[in-house]
Amino acid sequence: MPANPRSTRSTSRKSNPSYVRFSDKLTDSMDDISGMIREHQGMIDAIQEIALELTDAIGSLHQLTIKYAGKANQVLDILLPIIGSVPIVPKKVTKLLTDLEKWTQGIIDNKTKTNKTITDVKSGLKTGNLKKLQGQTGELKRVTKTITSLIPSGR
Repeated sequence: MPANPRSTRSTSRKSNPSYVRFSDKLTDSMDDISGMIREHQGMIDAIQEIALELTDAIGSLHQLTIKYAGKANQVLDILLPIIGSVPIVPKKVTKLLTDLEKWTQGIIDNKTKTNKTITDVKSGLKTGNLKKLQGQTGELKRVTKTITSLIPSGR
């Protein structure tokens, strides 16, 4: 194998100029792709760093949400039976508290799946594991859909 593959390539072009070699075309394409990656390396790295920071921020928000959803749920577990037995409490208040308990419980119920998704995305971003990231796209969509469904509409 020659020390410089390009010298072989240029020699092969000279020796048979009647057609273009596939290997030359592929090498030229790979050189173009490598050049584009080098040219945009700063942007690619910045996107990765931002994605890591966003993943950390979402993880922190998730932990905070779980903490306070758990506390709210504990309070509601005590209050709901009491409020339900007091006839002067308006039905709208009882309904609001019941809905709040449902929302907080939904957040708590999805804790493990959401934690796993956040951890896997962060791992994929840190290691550059494209397959892991692609595998998490569906999970991220599921988490987003679940969280969105817990957001009260127009209340």
